[in-house]
Amino acid sequence: MTEEKKDNKNVSVFARSEISLESDPLEEIFALNLGDFISEHLISDELVQKISRKNVDKKESLKKQLKELISIYSIDNTLKILGFSSKEDYVIYNAIAKTIKQMLEIDACHVFLSKDNAMGLNTANNDIVLVGSSLNFNDEIYDSEIGYNLNDKSYVSYAFINKKEVEVKDCSKDDNFKQILMLNEDKVKYYLAVPMYNNMEKVGVIVVENYTKKKLSSEFIELLTVTARLFATSMSLEKLTEETDKLINQEDVSISELQNNRAELTALIGDLSYEQQWFVENLAKAVDAKSNFKNNYSHEVADLAREISTTLGLNEKTKDLIYYAALLRNIGKITLPEELFNKKEKLSKEDWEKLQNHPNVGVSILMSINFLSEVVPYINYHKERWDGQGEPEGLKGRSIPLGSRIIALADAYSAMISERTYRDALSEEKALEIIQSEAGIKWDPELVEVLVELKKKS
Repeated sequence: MTEEKKDNKNVSVFARSEISLESDPLEEIFALNLGDFISEHLISDELVQKISRKNVDKKESLKKQLKELISIYSIDNTLKILGFSSKEDYVIYNAIAKTIKQMLEIDACHVFLSKDNAMGLNTANNDIVLVGSSLNFNDEIYDSEIGYNLNDKSYVSYAFINKKEVEVKDCSKDDNFKQILMLNEDKVKYYLAVPMYNNMEKVGVIVVENYTKKKLSSEFIELLTVTARLFATSMSLEKLTEETDKLINQEDVSISELQNNRAELTALIGDLSYEQQWFVENLAKAVDAKSNFKNNYSHEVADLAREISTTLGLNEKTKDLIYYAALLRNIGKITLPEELFNKKEKLSKEDWEKLQNHPNVGVSILMSINFLSEVVPYINYHKERWDGQGEPEGLKGRSIPLGSRIIALADAYSAMISERTYRDALSEEKALEIIQSEAGIKWDPELVEVLVELKKKS
């Protein structure tokens, strides 16, 4: 037993109460309720004041911590997807469904929420309610009260209840597929229902459909899965943040309530951070798959960009932003037709314009994913050149963001040593030779020196 523990053991429970308040919630409760168990004349005024003061200090400290946690996840700076009061507010879910349709190249996407998350809509007849669709409906779709009950044995209900994906590869041969004609589901051949849930609650279901038997690739299914988790966690965090704000302003709130709230809030913020990273990783994989790049190409570019950033001594946050920007530098390709990347013949002028403009499409997508907004400048300018002859704005030299210069160099080197359908991979020596010849023209000459030194060591 340590000296500290010996000392604590030999003092009275009253003296130990101050120590207990710092560590053990159960001891805190015991210490603050001594009067329920011990005769009042045994408790001195000094002890009462000490416990009372400690209680107030602890409570104020917890409230301050909660305010700081709320500031990490600020509703003012994040897409609001809950708490709507009317059907007009739900247009945001139509936009979400259309974005998913475009990203995954499917024929239709529908978003369903549980009735307690679909406030502002008439949810009397359904447990799971349609809140958004990629189909060109106006807000009158909500008057039809489209949705499902938990006991109706639909695929949406099953996915929601069991937190499991349901994939039907040929609906024409599946008698259990319940069609909703208003959603054109009489045309559906391929069907996938993905649950939106997190560690705290079940939120809803995302449904994607094709009118042919074309199924989603594993990369796209994984991307849809993480998108569903990301939305679910964001929604739970939004609710908990609002509850926390109310709790902080309650005078009679207990220490245990604040502690429990802090634990839940911390856990959800951690979950969201993990899911955001998971989302970025899978978005990069989906882009690579669509572009016919090898599976880890974007990660190789991002890893090299991080190596260069580390050698330059950049701080951790900047390194992370550059890493994510490198992963997502070609995000615009996720919205372009897959056949564009599979063409063997000469691309048309329209095809080239689509490809050349893809960074701008990608920037628009990232701007709508608020937690990624800081990587936008790095992506937007990674096609600029050191001599000012690049795109989109012809920036020159150090006027190009450092992150963009790093990503451009890492991308060029990785592309040269990777095999393409139209050429073999170059050796590392040949790639470095070409890059050195273009230093001060295409690439930052100082960064080229860093890259050369890195490759000499590897």
